[in-house]
Amino acid sequence: MADSGRGGWPGAGRPWWRRGAVALPEPSSRQLLSWIDQAAMGWVLLDGDDRICHISPRAERVLLAELEGGTAVGSAAARAAGVRLLGTPLARICNDPTLLSSIGLARRQERAQRLEWRYGLLDYDLAVVPGRDGWMALQLQSRRSLEAQLDQQERWVSDVAHELKTPLTALLLVGDSLAAQVTDGNARLVERLQRELRRLQDMVVNLLELSRLENAMPGQGLSFEVVELEGLMEQVWQNLRPVAEQRGVSLALQASGPPEQLRIQADQARLHRALLNLLDNALRYSPSGGVVEARIGSRGGWCQLSIRDQGPGLSEDDLNHMFERFYRGDSSRVRQERTGSGLGLAIVQQIAATHGGRVQARNHGDGGALLELILPQEPAGLSAR
Repeated sequence: MADSGRGGWPGAGRPWWRRGAVALPEPSSRQLLSWIDQAAMGWVLLDGDDRICHISPRAERVLLAELEGGTAVGSAAARAAGVRLLGTPLARICNDPTLLSSIGLARRQERAQRLEWRYGLLDYDLAVVPGRDGWMALQLQSRRSLEAQLDQQERWVSDVAHELKTPLTALLLVGDSLAAQVTDGNARLVERLQRELRRLQDMVVNLLELSRLENAMPGQGLSFEVVELEGLMEQVWQNLRPVAEQRGVSLALQASGPPEQLRIQADQARLHRALLNLLDNALRYSPSGGVVEARIGSRGGWCQLSIRDQGPGLSEDDLNHMFERFYRGDSSRVRQERTGSGLGLAIVQQIAATHGGRVQARNHGDGGALLELILPQEPAGLSAR
């Protein structure tokens, strides 16, 4: 890539625009920075020492307004101040502890952090995105326009769910009535009708839950309490035990460490849902007579819950898409007739994100799929509402 004249660009030379063997024209760093300057959101690019290497006009106005006592800075003054900002440590311009701790967390985890940030008198949607070689990008957008969009989306989803729930409830009642009058000739059809109606009902409930989670900031809407992970895992398995016993599948649970290190501050109801989805997924792909292995451990202020099945493992498509909504793996690998909505693992990912954690998947060295839920014992910077 061409030299931008600004000390480099995070990820410069990364061929994300290449497809196959055809080399497409590469936009220069100067062009990319120009697009950033014209974006609807504010951008700040930091080097490995958290020095400002580029700041867009919108981000300038946000940071400099506080330095100017809350007044807006004119465009000419902003450009002049922007020159002075280049090479300056961010903490010297904005010493906000929430912002600085989020940058530190993104560096340690090497994962993007998203939070609602109040700076001065305004609320912003803040994304802290780590890059290669220590680079960091900050994205700022006013919450005013975002809240309007999210409210509209929530209303739309609620309206659709309401419209779907009413006829589904009526159809379920019809199915129950037919089941009471079933004959040998229509028994299978009635059973299939009831099964599909229950699946649609579960899909509506899951879609509503996923929409709420995706539109929530980390920590928003959570009721934090002390959760004992080993006890919760056993409780969740009890809910699945009747289905597991039909196929002879058992749970092997191993907790490493003293009980006090296996407790976290979390929303127990949401965490229960995440573990239920993970264990149900493992059960779905486990062979009859198999064992679902679950391990709980902690290190450095983090707890890790690992769940491994003895199924055929994950394909390349699974690894790339399994946490996307409505994605389903190869049906030939499923070891039971029950089918999911394709929303379970997407919900797990969002629950992990709202707790400041993450979920990841890989193939175990001895076979089967291994899913790992990693959560902070005491989420930093998250506020329950």
